[in-house]
Amino acid sequence: MTSTTLLESRLPTLNLVSKGKVRDIYTTSDRSVLLFVASDRISAYDVILKNGIPGKGKLLNKISAFWFEKLKDIIPNHVVTTDVAFMPEEIKAYSDQLEGRSMLVKKAKVIPLEAIVRGYITGSAWAEYKKSGTVHGMPMSSGLVESQKFPEPIFTPSTKAPEGQHDENISHKQAENLIGPELYAEISSTAIKLYTEASYYAESRGLILADTKFEFGLMEDGSGSRKLILIDELLTPDSSRYWPYDGYKPGVPQPSFDKQYVRDWLTSAGFKKGFESGPPGKEGEGWIIDDAIVEGTKKRYQEAVERLMG
Repeated sequence: MTSTTLLESRLPTLNLVSKGKVRDIYTTSDRSVLLFVASDRISAYDVILKNGIPGKGKLLNKISAFWFEKLKDIIPNHVVTTDVAFMPEEIKAYSDQLEGRSMLVKKAKVIPLEAIVRGYITGSAWAEYKKSGTVHGMPMSSGLVESQKFPEPIFTPSTKAPEGQHDENISHKQAENLIGPELYAEISSTAIKLYTEASYYAESRGLILADTKFEFGLMEDGSGSRKLILIDELLTPDSSRYWPYDGYKPGVPQPSFDKQYVRDWLTSAGFKKGFESGPPGKEGEGWIIDDAIVEGTKKRYQEAVERLMG
């Protein structure tokens, strides 16, 4: 780890309650909030790579905060503050480590559903379509080509698997059975609204938002009932596919400003199912990203932030 790469947060006087692929989550003296810390870890195909991307956590935190603010009129979100100066005293002691990569958020009951919205056919959706003419089990028009825009954005839910396990695509009916039909209808319609608004803005900044993943939670609203809020990260290059608008051409893969670059490298380096712990012959040693891929990924994330935020 270099001095500019934070792979693990170290806040010994705080209670670490969760360590995800990217974020470390701590409790605070205020029982109604949590501290999110965005590390520089990066994952692909649910594999956390051994080395990270310098400054990535700060870029993700910045872009999430931007989108949470921009889309707050569609649905409330969990953000309290991203300014360490306004966080509880025990957090301020770690300001050097946390500045720019932390977020104080309201506690919420996480809904066990990944709310994925696709505006273009790419990635796993394209792979499924080539095989069966469907996307997420739904029949699609014949003759679609890779990277083509759908007539309307489509909602494709998946399970939110425990850490270390894989999310699984599920049908709309399965999703309704999982969380209830009313909540599912609210989430699916809200996710489409969020994607539509975000994609319009992205295009105005020279980017195509091909697809993205939202996560939602429930919060007590003071009257004994619960309201839906937006949680986790939002429209980052980790959770979304961003393509340059200039030069967009259906029928071929698109250059991207997201971690598809890392996925492609990992595949070319020999990764396949069964080798999550390391390359063939080096199982258990983990996967180390080549320096050129680290630098290329950093530049892509930086450009996405600069295009979106100016």
